[in-house]
Amino acid sequence: MWQGLFLVLVVLVLMFSFVILFGAPYLPTLNRQVASAIKLSGLKPGDTILELGCGDGRVLIEAAKAGLHAVGYELNPILFIIAYLRTRRYAGHIKVIYGNYWHKTWPPANAVYVFLIPRLMQKLERKIRQEKLVKPRVVSFAFQFPGIAPKATLNGVFLYDL
Repeated sequence: MWQGLFLVLVVLVLMFSFVILFGAPYLPTLNRQVASAIKLSGLKPGDTILELGCGDGRVLIEAAKAGLHAVGYELNPILFIIAYLRTRRYAGHIKVIYGNYWHKTWPPANAVYVFLIPRLMQKLERKIRQEKLVKPRVVSFAFQFPGIAPKATLNGVFLYDL
């Protein structure tokens, strides 16, 4: 029995750890910052927000409640399943995609939401420009783009027009 429990624990640690090679570890966005991110995005009902690393789906759900369409990418298979299950009732507004957003072509979006780590912010700027999103608004929790002043800040959430 202990061997089975140990094996499950090892698998869970590996699933949550390997994503650090490609992005950020899972840390949920706090409710206050989720509300700030939605507000700062300035999106109107019917607009689309893209979340890179959607974790448990909480930002996607709040976006859908605000009348937005939301697309989230998640690389961790456990978090992907959790986000998918949590967002099913918003199927007309939310799409959760399993995979590495660095290697995907993104759908059209009016804004991008991220909670990354500092070493990836410059890479993200290049990826956003490569995707050729039309006047994308980028909302980042906790971390800023190096050398770019945010257009606005609210509760530790930064807004950029790239």
